[in-house]
Amino acid sequence: MLLEIESRVRIILVEPSHPGNIGAVARAMKTMGLQRLTLVRPKLFPSPEATARAAGADDILRDVTVCNDLDISLEGCIWVLGTTARERHIQWPKIEPHSLAASVCEKVWRGDVAIVFGRESSGLRNDELDRCHAVFRIPANDDFGSLNLASSVQIVGYELRLHGLTKEEGIPTSASSMAVTTQEMEGFYVHLRRVLIELDYLDEEKPKLLMRRLRRLFNRANPDRSELNILRGILAAVESALGKK
Repeated sequence: MLLEIESRVRIILVEPSHPGNIGAVARAMKTMGLQRLTLVRPKLFPSPEATARAAGADDILRDVTVCNDLDISLEGCIWVLGTTARERHIQWPKIEPHSLAASVCEKVWRGDVAIVFGRESSGLRNDELDRCHAVFRIPANDDFGSLNLASSVQIVGYELRLHGLTKEEGIPTSASSMAVTTQEMEGFYVHLRRVLIELDYLDEEKPKLLMRRLRRLFNRANPDRSELNILRGILAAVESALGKK
């Protein structure tokens, strides 16, 4: 299982503001055997300070992926876990600390899993959490809950490695073909939104939180490809019926 964790878990940093934090994250990843680092709109990278703080994890920095959009960074992923330090108005499904690694490893045999960390100062926005199937919060001192970025990645990496050391089974090759990627789910949400507007169920001018709540529902259900095809087929049938009126 360690091999699967190392090759299929992506650590994604959204808009990291300090290159030293990027280097420290690379060091934390390497100590826990994680290999895949993605940066979304970093303020400064590459940087000598990132290299210095990596303390020898140069291969992580060399192979880093840099992109300008979170959706692009999630391409090919079948499950996305977002990190948050605070409660939100709408509650996303939560992964408890004691089940973090088991939850990730349960999914990783089907395809790539992304763990997304937000900005050092403000974390992830709600529209970015919309891309996540669940969220994870590191329990810290309520009076001083300030964990730096590298420490957060180190804690997650440790939990994954500890769990992976106890699991020896490989990835079932027959199941991965049924996994749905984040791009396919985004296509479904675009289709769903269009149909709801055609039905006059969703008001484009005042959408409120309907799509966010529907995203939460379907992300929690985490449909496989066959189930997603059924849902898309239903939407297509509704569109066809509307066109005949």
